[in-house]
Amino acid sequence: MGKKLYIATAIPYVNGKPHIGHVLDFLLADIWVRHQKQNGGEVRFQVGTDEHGNKIAAKAQEAGMTPQEFADQNCRYFKELLSAMKVNYTDFIRTTDPKHKARAQYIWRQLKPYIYQGSYEGWYCEGCEGFVTDKEAASNEMVCPDHKAKYQKISEENYYLKVSEFADQIKEAIESDRMKILPEFRKKEFLALMEKGMPDVSVSRPKKSLSWGIPVPDDDSQVMYVWMDALSNYVTVLGYPDDQEWADYWPADVQVIGKDILRFHAGIWPAMLLGMGLELPKVLLTHGHITVGGDKMSKTVGNVVDPMEVIDKYGLDAFRYYLSRHVTTNADGDFSWEKFENAYNNELVNDLGNLVQRTAGMINKYMSGVIGEIQQPEHDMYKFREAMREMNFSEAMDIIWSLIAGANGFIERVKPWKIAKAAAEGTDPEPQAHLEEVLGHVVGTIMQATEMLRPFLPDAAERISGIFGEGVVKLSDDGVFQKVYIHTADPSMVRADGVSDGGVTVAPEVGGESVTTEMSGDTGA
Repeated sequence: MGKKLYIATAIPYVNGKPHIGHVLDFLLADIWVRHQKQNGGEVRFQVGTDEHGNKIAAKAQEAGMTPQEFADQNCRYFKELLSAMKVNYTDFIRTTDPKHKARAQYIWRQLKPYIYQGSYEGWYCEGCEGFVTDKEAASNEMVCPDHKAKYQKISEENYYLKVSEFADQIKEAIESDRMKILPEFRKKEFLALMEKGMPDVSVSRPKKSLSWGIPVPDDDSQVMYVWMDALSNYVTVLGYPDDQEWADYWPADVQVIGKDILRFHAGIWPAMLLGMGLELPKVLLTHGHITVGGDKMSKTVGNVVDPMEVIDKYGLDAFRYYLSRHVTTNADGDFSWEKFENAYNNELVNDLGNLVQRTAGMINKYMSGVIGEIQQPEHDMYKFREAMREMNFSEAMDIIWSLIAGANGFIERVKPWKIAKAAAEGTDPEPQAHLEEVLGHVVGTIMQATEMLRPFLPDAAERISGIFGEGVVKLSDDGVFQKVYIHTADPSMVRADGVSDGGVTVAPEVGGESVTTEMSGDTGA
């Protein structure tokens, strides 16, 4: 057996409830994990929460809670989201966990030859919990663009990590793809950033400035800063250094991160690993951000989208579908309720759901529900496999949908209902054999698309397999998907429960008559 696989996600900061921007790490990693398992791989999959820092302490005080109580509460929200998304993780790490604390302190001691004390005087954003250079502060007119708050001038004694000492090794690893950054244009962006130099970074803050965190070993006056604490989780979750099993999984095959934290994961994290004598991760998969109606999400603006609301109203399949296809894997994406509903109703319901429904209906009507010989489609799978290998999941979904569109187009061209009519009217058995061949071809295409869809829409794939998988159609009156009009419809079309009246989808003419099919509200969420 080869090396076991390991995928890690950036751990979100628990200063509030999860929003739709948090889900991409989880979803992209889950798609990769399911694809690997589908192909016989054994995968360890990490998720978790980043729970230290001033923002946590301040928010806890506002809520009348201790920092630990506040972290416990918000950690539960993230676990509920992961459960609702059916994310197949194996390990959940919290940076407040005693084992993580002890292992992070061990890592500090390992890196001590590359740590030195120094003075810092400059600009700090409390919202970001991060330092900025004079140049960056000036270019932003002394106001953080993310938090709309003025930078604070601070002066303090900190410990620093000699990131600059590892710059040449990190650059070589990136250029040679030994640590591959995806997509390629992000790699070029980071290498261009490296040309400006890789400064040493502060890895601690005085306890008087940062009380809620892991104490620096042998110096009670200092607390570990986020890099030493949060970044180390990717190996501490595996049991490094005391649980020998960690070596079976490191280096990570993939680390999934947002574009805004690439510089930390491609710069500071590799410096830590090299200083510890550990290998670098193989791939950094970098995704973009999600805007809402073209605007950045903001509590002040009131456009923050709760992923649990989307799942509760539309079902998990719709949620996973939109984010995996309509949010380009390696670029920014946009969410609006109108775009979401249109994608769900026009693509999931009409394209896929209707294809399944009408095919099953014709087999029931013309072949007594017996599928016959399923024709293996002659589709070139190279592009799909290449997209999955490059972790370009939105492109892979487009390829799947081209199969679905092809099957719908085939039905429209061949018109099985006309073949059935000819078979019913004549004594020549050939039309019936032709009909079986046509419908066998459509079922074969549906089943191939379903297998390709399994990592993306596991619930839908399971339902579709149940309809065609045993040679006899097993289609309940519930169907596969139900149309919904919650945010975009004429109010008169929407029932009190938010679902369009009857949820009726009209299939194209079959056998000369229009067939209406009741669709189920159960989308597998």
